[in-house]
Amino acid sequence: MDPTITAIGTWSGGRFMHFGESLENERLKRLLLPGGGIDTVITADVYGTGEADRVLGAALAGVDRDSYCLVGAIGHDFYSGERDGAKGFPRFTDPRLRGPDEYAEYIRTATRRSLERCGAERFDLLLLHNPDRIGYSSPVVWEGMRAVREEGLTRMLGVAPGPANGFTLDLIDCLERFSGDVDWAMIILNPLEPWPGELVLDAAAAHGVKLITRVVDYGGVFHDDVRDGHAFVERDHRTFRPEGWVGEGRRKLELMRPYAERHGLTMLQLACAWNLAHPTVRCVAPTLIQETGDGARPIEDKRAELAALERALERGGGLSPEEVQAMRAIGENTGCMALKGASLEHEGPARADRWELDAELSAVAGRWGIDPRRDLLALASTTAES
Repeated sequence: MDPTITAIGTWSGGRFMHFGESLENERLKRLLLPGGGIDTVITADVYGTGEADRVLGAALAGVDRDSYCLVGAIGHDFYSGERDGAKGFPRFTDPRLRGPDEYAEYIRTATRRSLERCGAERFDLLLLHNPDRIGYSSPVVWEGMRAVREEGLTRMLGVAPGPANGFTLDLIDCLERFSGDVDWAMIILNPLEPWPGELVLDAAAAHGVKLITRVVDYGGVFHDDVRDGHAFVERDHRTFRPEGWVGEGRRKLELMRPYAERHGLTMLQLACAWNLAHPTVRCVAPTLIQETGDGARPIEDKRAELAALERALERGGGLSPEEVQAMRAIGENTGCMALKGASLEHEGPARADRWELDAELSAVAGRWGIDPRRDLLALASTTAES
């Protein structure tokens, strides 16, 4: 099975990525269990240093393997590398860990171990997770990815930039270099964050790459139970966002609500519909969060709402091009944050998540009508990073 229009990732439920309350084991397994309208499950080996794979594997035990799509992601070396605080584990391509001659063996070993924890023989789709510059551009990396596909450990290959927003030119460059290998890519996109994800849509279409979109819920705002003054739990991943983001998001949300009412959609379903109105977007994977406090909706209700998306779209019809553009105008966010990846704002040695904009990537920008100074810089008044 290829990825379906709705997916749930193991970053949901608060256990492995800190969003809201952390679900206890049985409740999390029920959340991740495919079926009832959500037939794609996504995991990453680094979440919980393998524990997310194990919980998903427990949820999948006894489920017909042909009834769901299994998406895995490898790239952070938590086997040999040491965690660097909030920056996490190093990418396996870090020169301090290994050279190019060892990339293929790492990819194969990490893929096999992830599959063992998931209790599966193969992924339907394997993503290169949060690559550094080497991962986006190295033929040796993608030879290793191709080898696990040829071995039958996955049917398809893809790339998942992150964890923060950006990597625009790097992703396009990757699609150009390895278009024969990249079947899917995962990006951040939602009606309140059309930029910069929208800048890669044309390149993805041109290279026949399908897109999974995450953060569709805009940090939970589209779930309609995160309001101005919301008390986030300690270490909640959303505290990186700039002050006032919830209030401003709610203000724009209310401007979009008439579109949801017109089509008989919830606000989350509206955000999903907006994403899916872009032809290259084939799958939406919002974060499902159990918020704290009075008025917090049960996370099970949010799952049911996502699971009902396809039926809701059939009843209410898709958004018109005019509605898509009108919502994009409401959500205008160009320049709202400093982006990761290739940047005019970076000088000096490359970091794992940021590097200089070199001549090759400048040429990529030119081919796709992207002006880095106009399209990829944070406005002078903004300093927050996603």
